[in-house]
Amino acid sequence: MTDIDVNTDALISSWLTIPEIAETHDLEVRLVEQWIREGRLIAVRRGGDRELQVPAEFITEGGVIKGLGGVLTILRNSSLSDVEMLEWMFTEDPALSSTPAKALRENRGNAVQRLASERAA
Repeated sequence: MTDIDVNTDALISSWLTIPEIAETHDLEVRLVEQWIREGRLIAVRRGGDRELQVPAEFITEGGVIKGLGGVLTILRNSSLSDVEMLEWMFTEDPALSSTPAKALRENRGNAVQRLASERAA
């Protein structure tokens, strides 16, 4: 897993550890770890103990926000690192009038995927 840099860390207001995600949403830790392995979710090492953490905005009551895995696949295929993907996901985009992460939470996945594809091209 990747360590996060200070600038990207500052873009993200809330983080959850893997055990916190599992406990809060009544999931098994191994399921959250599987989402990370499959690329449906990004976890980075941060903090003094370098514990794996996930942006809280990526998680909903049902699990991972809809469309996130597809967007991450597009960005990974364009050779972006996990930190670069987080920076893109949490930086305001004029075309969305919000961040891509917020747009996904608002069920605007098609617009986010289109922007990710444009960035990858």
